[in-house]
Amino acid sequence: MERIVALKEGNFQEREEFPFAPKDYADAMDSYDRVLSIVGEIAATTLADNAESVDEEGAHLAGGRVTYARGTAENLRVLHQAGTSGMTMPRRYGGLNFPITPYTMCDELIAQRDAGFSNIWSLQNCIHTLYEFGSEEQRQKYIPRVCNGATMSMDLTEPDAGSDLQSVMLRATYDEAAGEWRLNGVKRFITNGDADLHLVLARSEAGTTDGRGLSMFIYDKERGGVDVRRIENKMGIHGSPTCELTFRDAPAELVGSTRMGLIKYVMALMNGARLGIAAQSVALSQAAYDEALAYAGERRQFGKAIIEFPAVKDMLDLMKARLDAGRALLYQCARYVDIYKALEDVERTRKAAGEVLTPEERQEMKKYARLADALTPLAKGMNSEMCNQNCYDGLQIHGGSGYMKEYPIQRYYRDARITSIYEGTTQLQVVAATRYVTSGVYLALCREMEEQPVTPEVQPYQERSRRMADLLEQATQKVKDATAPDALDHMARRLYEMAALCVMSHLLQYNAAQRPDLFARSLETFMDYAEAELAKHFTIIGKV
Repeated sequence: MERIVALKEGNFQEREEFPFAPKDYADAMDSYDRVLSIVGEIAATTLADNAESVDEEGAHLAGGRVTYARGTAENLRVLHQAGTSGMTMPRRYGGLNFPITPYTMCDELIAQRDAGFSNIWSLQNCIHTLYEFGSEEQRQKYIPRVCNGATMSMDLTEPDAGSDLQSVMLRATYDEAAGEWRLNGVKRFITNGDADLHLVLARSEAGTTDGRGLSMFIYDKERGGVDVRRIENKMGIHGSPTCELTFRDAPAELVGSTRMGLIKYVMALMNGARLGIAAQSVALSQAAYDEALAYAGERRQFGKAIIEFPAVKDMLDLMKARLDAGRALLYQCARYVDIYKALEDVERTRKAAGEVLTPEERQEMKKYARLADALTPLAKGMNSEMCNQNCYDGLQIHGGSGYMKEYPIQRYYRDARITSIYEGTTQLQVVAATRYVTSGVYLALCREMEEQPVTPEVQPYQERSRRMADLLEQATQKVKDATAPDALDHMARRLYEMAALCVMSHLLQYNAAQRPDLFARSLETFMDYAEAELAKHFTIIGKV
């Protein structure tokens, strides 16, 4: 965090212009802590109080416009009044200039109480894509609105273009007479689809059928031209309206350059969204664990609390281990993102002054950009899968009561299911991660962490992780050497999980070395689980 704060705040001179800007590192960390405390308090009161009614009421559609559930509207109002809008944006536009890491922590706190609402709140960070790739005129026009509470959406998918975004066909044509772009077509499965500001992926190059003909646009609802055709009737996350939209000559502004919409801008947008779903997944894992732990301590059968039964205790231990390991992976990824994004911002500032990054800074930016790109699909894919398992196990511990709507565990169970689907399915996360498996990026990261000093109590686990990495190395080479057609495609999911478990084991070891009171038990449980999973995958890969 010291490096992140140094990059975000430079020499702390903004204190002279903005009284709330930090004067040093300690002051910055204190600011993050204070905001986290405020968000935690709101989550534990307002959001928690509204969660059940929001789940039952959902959003409403009338006349092509969406009205949020009453509790959702209150949640937005209270969080905006607390100053949480535009958190990551620079202060000159009205933001807090927060790094991604404390912002993600706020997102997790919110999602623990209402995962559907977290979708609406966290979409504010779509503005980061416009900040990175838009013009200064667009920044000054739109970023202050988000910092003042304007909601956002990213309009990517269509009826015939879900995971295959290069098939997007919503048309963008330039109106010469009006001097602006017009959008026509349909978008589907759009989270918070009636937002104030939309980032829209559209086909700007007539006659094209692939990703090279797609561009990114920003649409302002105040200008009209987009109606909500319907709100999807979903299994979970009821407070988050998932919409089908119709665009009829909707005026829009081009973001950046034409033809770069999918190739560059959507990839940046999606990586941010995937980190958000990883946070949402960790939040639901925590919520499910908390409910299961409380219920197991209170529910009595055969004369004692069910937590005293080894079968239940083992389930709770594994839930906690998955939760702790997944959270460690999430925030390691967030810190990597913070460093390279902050360096990109420094580069933009220096470029405007006719200066450049030093060779050392440029090398650092490339290093952490690569690590962030590598860990994002692990954080999203693994946390969403572990979240689903934790919610499954949490409901199982509740028994028949968990199936009843009187208990919130059934809501977590329903909300969790989408996490491994939206913003890129787990299968797509495997595709994104495979090149980092085969090129040895994950293995190199593990080897680096093997050399980190740990306490004597953790050293045996570090040695076990070294043997796990050996299995990963052998399995990867086995698949690369295989003559069977599509061997890598068939075994990619297994290699992906092996790599993720190896990385998470090291991160959990670091945490256990720092705070054994919090993480020692989870480390022991997770290592047993991870070794068994690696052995299973290695056995099957050995048959290639």
